[in-house]
Amino acid sequence: MSTASTQEALALPEAEYSGSLSAGSRIGPYEIAEFIGAGGMGEVYRAHDLNLDRIVALKLLPPELAADPERVQRFEEEARAASALSHPSVMR
Repeated sequence: MSTASTQEALALPEAEYSGSLSAGSRIGPYEIAEFIGAGGMGEVYRAHDLNLDRIVALKLLPPELAADPERVQRFEEEARAASALSHPSVMR
């Protein structure tokens, strides 16, 4: 995720998860800039953290996976691992 400085992970209530967010949409303190990609654990967007004024990669866990405690734990572990990366090729 070279286009973002930090990865944030959110498990959203079903009412807030659209499956496809457009630029300018807001989720909590994040404003969506663009869709980056999707995989088995959800969708990833480039977003602006309005509270900290920084660009982040925002990964959204779909409601059907958010209901599974094991998936949520794996999702949180992935976010912690991504935030711990420190390498010259990884933006912060």
